[in-house]
Amino acid sequence: MSTLLHVRPCPPGAQPAPAAQLAWKLGELAAACRPVDAGAAALAACRLVDNAAIAIAALNRAPVAAARAQALCFPRPGGARVIGLGADVRVDCTWAAYANTTAVRELDFHDSFFALDSSHPADCIMTLLAVAQQAGLDGAALMRGILVAYEVQTALVQGLPLQRHRIDHVAHLGPAVAAGLGAMLGLSVPVIYEAVNLAAHLSLGTRQIRKGRISSWKASAPGHIGKCAIEAIDRAMRGESAPSPIYEGDYGILAVLLGGYEAEITLLAPDAPCLAILQTLPKAHSAGYHGQAIIDLALRLHPRVPDPTAITSVVLHTKRMT
Repeated sequence: MSTLLHVRPCPPGAQPAPAAQLAWKLGELAAACRPVDAGAAALAACRLVDNAAIAIAALNRAPVAAARAQALCFPRPGGARVIGLGADVRVDCTWAAYANTTAVRELDFHDSFFALDSSHPADCIMTLLAVAQQAGLDGAALMRGILVAYEVQTALVQGLPLQRHRIDHVAHLGPAVAAGLGAMLGLSVPVIYEAVNLAAHLSLGTRQIRKGRISSWKASAPGHIGKCAIEAIDRAMRGESAPSPIYEGDYGILAVLLGGYEAEITLLAPDAPCLAILQTLPKAHSAGYHGQAIIDLALRLHPRVPDPTAITSVVLHTKRMT
């Protein structure tokens, strides 16, 4: 059902052949014709509804309004829709992806996945939906793209530790969305390979976004990554190349940003269904994942404390990142 890929930095002046690189293997995963698991498909539909609901709830938040105003500067007949506006309003899919993903991310209320790193795989959905709308694709194609994007992102999160090197986890989102777009559009492995290389390159940023002053860009970052992935796919479809090997190169992600890390990446076999979405968990509360258990604890303690003003202090023991 799966294969284990050992990914290591290559020495200066040497590089693995394209077919041996992680980006190529992700392209193969995306391009494979594989069965669809009914449970995974049903959950993907639920995640799409969840995304729409939390986006609507966030429409009047300032970062969402700003992103929507930016998107309206790029009208396009036959383009994609912007959540909260009428069906007759259409904009370029790159900007619809940006605005709608910002709306989904703003309230911090969608799904999560944890391994060597953390992630919010549902950040991929609105980008895929925007491209599907502009390209006139059906629900089956959109479903295929969502399931592949989840598969790629969870594989990268399990294999590459970004947080310990202070790299933000959206670095995994870009190649995942590019792979999902490639699957949805039915593109070939070489085209998806170029798009994954470029999307991975463009998605890198430090975790300062989540430290110090946490600005409104935290909500907008996944939408920006979606834009980058769309542009990477568009460029690859026009026959343009991208930096490679983006992971294994001596100036690549493993060598420069992850301190020479050698990774073990588990990838699906070509005939296996995408099941990674079944490992993701939706949040119970509109808050960062670090706070979910604390909120649960507070709700459980509340009826046991008849007079909250009698509390002088609360001590919480938790992990360093929280």
